[in-house]
Amino acid sequence: MKFVSTLAGFILFVLFFGFALKNTQEVDLNFFLGYELRGPLVLMLLAFFIAGAALGILAMSPTVFRHRREASQHKHTVQALQSAAGTGSAQPAADAVVPR
Repeated sequence: MKFVSTLAGFILFVLFFGFALKNTQEVDLNFFLGYELRGPLVLMLLAFFIAGAALGILAMSPTVFRHRREASQHKHTVQALQSAAGTGSAQPAADAVVPR
């Protein structure tokens, strides 16, 4: 399985590298107030892909932290209930069925 994932990674690298080599022409990116940014198309695409991924991660971080906090609270609640019931971390009793 590791060989297949390595092969897939290598193929993707070759494809993206070929894409980068084919898209080296200069492009202009016009912002407000007359600000202009000029650079290779592939670098512009890469920069906006990275910026979009970073914004997506930032947008998801409050939800992830809220779920982690709730999971921690549930874990403490389960531990408190187990200790109150006296079962703590005791393992369940084995079945009384004897194999033939």
